[in-house]
Amino acid sequence: MTDDGPGRAFEHLWTPYRMAYIRGEGKPTGAHDCPFCVIPTMSDEDGLIVARGTTVFAVLNLYPYNAGHLMLVPYRHVPDYTDLTSEEVAELGAFTQTAMRTVRTVSGAHGFNIGMNQGSVAGAGIADHLHQHAVPRWGGDTNFMPVIGLTRVLPQVLTETRALLATAWTEQALPAASSARPSTSASSTRPSTPTEA
Repeated sequence: MTDDGPGRAFEHLWTPYRMAYIRGEGKPTGAHDCPFCVIPTMSDEDGLIVARGTTVFAVLNLYPYNAGHLMLVPYRHVPDYTDLTSEEVAELGAFTQTAMRTVRTVSGAHGFNIGMNQGSVAGAGIADHLHQHAVPRWGGDTNFMPVIGLTRVLPQVLTETRALLATAWTEQALPAASSARPSTSASSTRPSTPTEA
């Protein structure tokens, strides 16, 4: 007897190394220890921030699915897409477009996975602070290394990737994005947090 059920209709891509992150201890319990609230108070280099806008910032994912995996994050600590203001929605969309143009320019990505996981049951690692993923894809980027070897090959350290993307971002951003927050360097004063802005 053959099993032609739903399990036979799909190929499976196992990424068990992500489960350690999803289930990891030390998850944030509120805005006071939320990484997406803390990162904007850091220098761009230390926080892996690629660009800062008025209501949204772009940051490299510390646990990337692929090289150049960006997250577009509102400064406000809100969990749901419906919590965003119209200004935040507009800037999130503009940042998504710029992220795609920037990564294509720097690395020649063939495509993207763009999306949000809304709530922990939907797979959000940090469910209390909305963030959108922009994951670049290339033909053949899912091969035996992550599937069999449980190893993700990242050809560049994150700080180098951040520097390349930050430089290219300025060239790819539309003129309307010129109202962006200034970047901070390690020697500059701490920027205002979302609750102070």
